Amino acid sequence: MNRQDAAGIADEAAAWVARMDADGGSEADEADLERWLAGDPRRRGALLQAQATWIALDPPRSATVRSAAMKRRTLMKVAGGALAASLVGGVFLLTRGTTYRTQLGEIRRVPLADGSTATINTGSEVQVTLADRSRMVTIAQGEAWFRVAKDPTRPFVVEAGSVVVQAVGTAFSVRRRAHGADVLVTEGVVEVWTAQADGYRTSLSAGQSAFVGDNAAVQLHKDAPSAVDRTLAWRTGAIDLNGQTLATAVGEFNRYNRRKLVLADPRLADEQIDGLFHTDDPEGFARAIHASFNVEVDLAGDDVIRIGRAQK
Repeated sequence: MNRQDAAGIADEAAAWVARMDADGGSEADEADLERWLAGDPRRRGALLQAQATWIALDPPRSATVRSAAMKRRTLMKVAGGALAASLVGGVFLLTRGTTYRTQLGEIRRVPLADGSTATINTGSEVQVTLADRSRMVTIAQGEAWFRVAKDPTRPFVVEAGSVVVQAVGTAFSVRRRAHGADVLVTEGVVEVWTAQADGYRTSLSAGQSAFVGDNAAVQLHKDAPSAVDRTLAWRTGAIDLNGQTLATAVGEFNRYNRRKLVLADPRLADEQIDGLFHTDDPEGFARAIHASFNVEVDLAGDDVIRIGRAQK
């Protein structure tokens, strides 16, 4: 099964609203719509948004009032009550999606309308859509940590590429990668899976972390629970290194700074380093490497800090 992008789902949702508006919806139409909704957990929210737009742009008038109301009831019935709960006096109360973006080096804490909070890491793009029956978050790029307000009637679902993470009341982070996502749980329990393999879900509890591949493979990390807190030190503007390689450490610093670290000597890449550093202090990190490994560090460049001497 191929992963459908959000734009494709939105287009299909709009087509469904137009179809039901045109003919009112037969029993066969309702059955087809049910099957479409069941095919992807994102489709119900897309249908909500398409319905909201339809109501806003084409309100019922005089002779069409009864017909339009009947068509709306058909859509509400098939959508499992989510639409019905969102309509009061003909006004759609869906909270439209909000997109949050952070710049290089920026870490942003965002309170959400449901009582949850999101802490968004550097260079990230996160969209949040809160509805009466669902809470949907899409991480287009980057990373975010969520403390989720408990609401069993509205599961909190985070998507990062093909990876899906669901929780009711817990705290966890999701970092989108090129071929999957890192998921770290600090409180409670979450379920993870991929859109292509919805029937194969893995539970992660507090202190656990895993890489979930787009191919549905789950690589559970065997680190101690304290490793999760160290990995999430970015929430307080820090990078906590505990036996990471220099190559990994350099990559982390470069996520936050325009002045990039470069390992001029590739032989240093696998050396391990411990320490707690500020995300915005690549120079301090470079000096620590100089002191620890007795290697040359070139701090003269405005845009680059070179560590080690290039090999000829």
